[in-house]
Amino acid sequence: MIAENTQTQMRKGIIEYCVLLIISRGEIYASDIIAELKQAKLLVVEGTLYPLLTRLKNNGLLSYNWVESTSGPPRKYYVLTEDGKQILKQLDTTWEELAYAITTSQHGATKPTDAQN
Repeated sequence: MIAENTQTQMRKGIIEYCVLLIISRGEIYASDIIAELKQAKLLVVEGTLYPLLTRLKNNGLLSYNWVESTSGPPRKYYVLTEDGKQILKQLDTTWEELAYAITTSQHGATKPTDAQN
């Protein structure tokens, strides 16, 4: 039970970052975002994604375009705004710092060699 709670919190902590990364590659439809997150083993349902997309849009990080569909109603395709791109850069830095912290915690800090001094 403790491990499951921690795993859930870890996933929740990175899902917003992953959504921004996916959208940063280009205009994308919400169901395609869900498919990519599922493929990455970050199981997400529409009830989780749509409120996140709305919050990101309301915070000025995303915008969307309506695109006509040949198989139904128009679809909403999401793109990053300039503010979204700037926030993503900040999150990239944070991720690099966290990845370093995890690697260092797993393997221990490397000590500088005499050649590096």
